[in-house]
Amino acid sequence: MRVKPSKKTSPLLPIFFIVAVDVLGLTLIIPFLPFYAESFGATPWVVGLLISCYAVCQLIAAPILGEWSDRYGRRRVLILSQIGTFIGFLILAQAKVLWVVFLSRMIDGATAGNLSVAQAYIADVTPQEKRAKAFGIIGVAFGLGFLIGPAISGVLAGYNYHYPIYFAALLSLTSICLTYFTLPEPDFHVRAKEVQKTSIFAWSKYTQQFKRKNVGTILYLFLCFHMAFALFFSGFPLFLERRFFYHGVPFGPKEVGYLYAYSGLMGAIIQGGMIGKLVARFGEINIVVASFVLLTLGYVALGASYQLPLLLISGTLSAWGHGMVRPALTALLSRQVSSTEQGTVLGLSQSLNSILQIVAPVVGGFLIGHGYLTVWGMLSGLISFVGLSLVWKAKREGRYLGGFDHRGETQSPSP
Repeated sequence: MRVKPSKKTSPLLPIFFIVAVDVLGLTLIIPFLPFYAESFGATPWVVGLLISCYAVCQLIAAPILGEWSDRYGRRRVLILSQIGTFIGFLILAQAKVLWVVFLSRMIDGATAGNLSVAQAYIADVTPQEKRAKAFGIIGVAFGLGFLIGPAISGVLAGYNYHYPIYFAALLSLTSICLTYFTLPEPDFHVRAKEVQKTSIFAWSKYTQQFKRKNVGTILYLFLCFHMAFALFFSGFPLFLERRFFYHGVPFGPKEVGYLYAYSGLMGAIIQGGMIGKLVARFGEINIVVASFVLLTLGYVALGASYQLPLLLISGTLSAWGHGMVRPALTALLSRQVSSTEQGTVLGLSQSLNSILQIVAPVVGGFLIGHGYLTVWGMLSGLISFVGLSLVWKAKREGRYLGGFDHRGETQSPSP
């Protein structure tokens, strides 16, 4: 069944609901997955490996899914990815031993192209000058997902660890139906022959992107952002469990879920309308600079926090940084490549995330498992500071990375 686009309805509306449902399912799983793994006897280091195995599979699959979406169409690949997530959730719910938990995450990771394909779809249907605002809908979907999903997960996990998983599977099935029945396919077939075939091992094709002046800078910024975020995100529940207590009881899925919900609220506020106005007022490169400042301060404050007020301050700072940096960097990257490269290059940015999701959880699990909780937080702050240094250097050189400067003028991309 081919869905025809409506003249009255923007294709961004169905993609928003699709991503929102996907993220809601994801955020039902995230807060309690470390606790779920620990119930099978996993140590913090093994929990790190669990997150890493998902990322290994995603690393291999994301560029291929991105290239397939360039060649065969976004909608088809998006449905394939969603089906993999659905199957992964069902297997996770039926796990009786730890290796089945690993298997479920590997299946989900091998088909985890939802976000990069959705980003490529947005780039296809949005004019360049409006992409930062359009990519903000991904952030709104993440914000709403983190606002609602973790809170629901915390409540459901209080009754039974399987309830959040089945609910996530139901949402995943809903997302498949939304994609199939409501999402129109952009016109790819007229240019499918222009898309170069990608091999799993064609790493030289991707390393060439780092040699392109502005593209390389943006990819290095993605590296810093993803590394710091992966270190923070994978270890946050275990960090809270070991440092914070409520009435003498360590923080569990409910408390972790509420804190994720607070972060999601901040993200929804920022990306629900503010990001477009901020970019128009200050320019994308200034937004990226401010984002890395906030991330550096937020992560350092997290590592130093022992009381709830400082924890909330650190969460607010980092949530603002996360909310602004992702759509700004994605918009900058999308402007640097042709339409036939969108899926491939945005898939590459997702692969960078996957590489760091392999390394960071293991490092974080080791640090937290050995009691180096402050070092864990400070390390994320240090990596964010490296990103700040890189973007500040580009700004001082007068490069706006193909985005908008503080005067609102478009800068020409560099090869």
